[in-house]
Formats: sequence, C-alpha cells, structure tokens
Amino acid sequence: MVRAITTLLGASLLSACEPRDLPPLIEFEGAASADTVAHGQRIASVLGCRGCHGKDLQGRDFGDAEFGVLWSTNRSRSVPQLSDDQLRAAVQGGVRPDRPLWDMPSHLFTKLSGNDFAALVAYLRSVPPGGKEHPQPSFTTAIRQEIASGAYWDSRQQVAREGQDWPPDAGPDHRLGRYIARATCAECHKMNLAGGTPYPGAKPRPDLRMVGGYSLPDFRALMQTGKAAGNREVGLMSEVARGRYRHFTDAELEALHSYLQAVAASRP
Repeated sequence: MVRAITTLLGASLLSACEPRDLPPLIEFEGAASADTVAHGQRIASVLGCRGCHGKDLQGRDFGDAEFGVLWSTNRSRSVPQLSDDQLRAAVQGGVRPDRPLWDMPSHLFTKLSGNDFAALVAYLRSVPPGGKEHPQPSFTTAIRQEIASGAYWDSRQQVAREGQDWPPDAGPDHRLGRYIARATCAECHKMNLAGGTPYPGAKPRPDLRMVGGYSLPDFRALMQTGKAAGNREVGLMSEVARGRYRHFTDAELEALHSYLQAVAASRP
C-alpha cells in the first residue's frame, strides 16, 4: 500500500514538473542548427565582434591623442589562452583574468541564450591565431579624470549597472524582437531605446520609437543597405547596418520591426 501510494505520488510530482505550454526558446534564428560555427560567425557579425575586433578578430586601434591608447583585444590570440569560464567572464562579464575591459559592451550579452553563446564561443575558438598582441590601455590625463569622477566606467562596471536590464516589454508576441534589440540596438540607443547623447560631444542618437513611422520594406532597406527612407545616408547607423545588420535573417528583421513598432505605439 505504501509503495502504491509512493508510486502514485511520484507519478503526480513528475507530471506536475513536466513543462506545459512553455513559450518557445528565444534566440537568433538557426541557433540550434548543426553548423554551430557558421551560426556563431553570423552572430559575431550581428553583435559587432567582427566590427570592433576586425573580421579576422586580430584587434583594432581605437585610440587617439585626446583619448590615449586603446586597442580592442586580438581575440584570435587571447581566446586559445582562456578557459571556457574565463571566456564567458570576458564576453558577458567585461573582465579578463588580469584586468577589466574597456568599451566592451558585455552588458548587452548577459542574456544571450545558451545556444547562441555556445555557437559564438565555437566560432571564436575556430579562428586561427594571427597578428600580434596589442599594448595595454593607457589613457590621457583628461580620460583618467573622467574615470576618477565616475563619468567613464569600465565594462565590468557597466555589467553591474545594466547587465540585468531589458528594453521595454511589448508583450509575449514580441519576445524575439526585444531579445534582438537588447543585444544590438541598445548599444547605441540605450536599454530604454530612447537614444540621447552617449558621451560628451557625441552626436545624439534618435529614440527608436521613430521606427513606428517605417514600413517593413523601408526598415528592411535601412538594415540591409544602410539607406534610410528617401535613400538617405544616416551617419553611423548606415555604417553599422552595412557591417552588422545586413546579417539579420528576414525573420529577425520582421521580429525587430514589429517589436519597435509596438514599443512606439505604447508610448508615441
């Protein structure tokens, strides 16, 4: 009798624990494909890894006389030296074993799905080492003063500030668009997608509620060619679209457009 009751209770508990009517996993299209490295390479393009670190991931020089020395890491050489945990800490935590990173948008990547992140790592580990190691960051006095005053913070601090935040919620039908916007659009337009001036002297970024006025064909043209409505060049957005967003699939573009239109409708 006891065994029968236990068996029934166990069956009941198992039944209660079975997932029912769960929403589909939210991730970039093709995340569960057999060609993990190819998916990771596409995601690396969409997320901007290949833009900041170069198409061969050997790093780029972002420094100047006003800012100081700031190279993006030569990922082709650093990745083989990192364990999986250390690589996750760099990509999603904004910190490498010896120091925090600077201007690495790790806070955008904290919510990547397991499949998307695994594919990204598979791609990073597939890139053959090349190029040379770059110098450590060395900032000018003006930038060091900004750091001391809290006006400029490193990537680890940015993760602590915004790593758990999300763009506006437009409901369950727009979960994919929101996921994509968080990992991409929020880099320039902030987590609230309201835009503004990212740093002193920068050109203001528009509120993405402006997409409410874009038809899907016009939005697709902007994201794939960099040309805004009226065949216009729109500065940095045109460059980013041609370098990164042309790698979106049609389904991803439609989801992002639909989400941004819903956000615009909720607060015109």
